[in-house]
Amino acid sequence: MKYLKQFFIIIAISAISELLAIFIPLSIPASIYGMAILFLSLLTGVLKLDQVENAADLLLGIMPALFVVSGAGFITAYGQISADLASWIVVNIGSTLVILATTGLLAQWLIRRKNGKRGEANGQ
Repeated sequence: MKYLKQFFIIIAISAISELLAIFIPLSIPASIYGMAILFLSLLTGVLKLDQVENAADLLLGIMPALFVVSGAGFITAYGQISADLASWIVVNIGSTLVILATTGLLAQWLIRRKNGKRGEANGQ
C-alpha cells in the first residue's frame, strides 16, 4: 500500500505538470515542470521525502530498462539519421560536458556553503 500511495503522488505531480505544459504557452517540457514541482514541494516541506522515497528509488533502479525502447528506436532509424550522426555525437558530448561541469561546480559551491555555515555555528 505504501508504494501505491507514493506512486500516486508521483503520478499526480506528473499529471499537474502535463496540464501546466498544455496551458502555459512556453516551450518547457512537462517533465521539467514536474521536477520543479517535486523539488519545490520537498524544499518547502509540503511533501516529505519519506512520502515518495521508496517509489522514486524503485523508478531509479529500473531506469536503464526504460531506455531500451528509445535505444531500439535509435537503431531502427539509423538510416535516416546517419547523415547527421557526427553532429549528434558532438552535441551529446558537448552538452554532457557542460552538465558535468555545472553539476560539479554547483556541488562544490553547496558543500563550501554548508561548511561555512557549520564553521559560523561553531564560532570560527
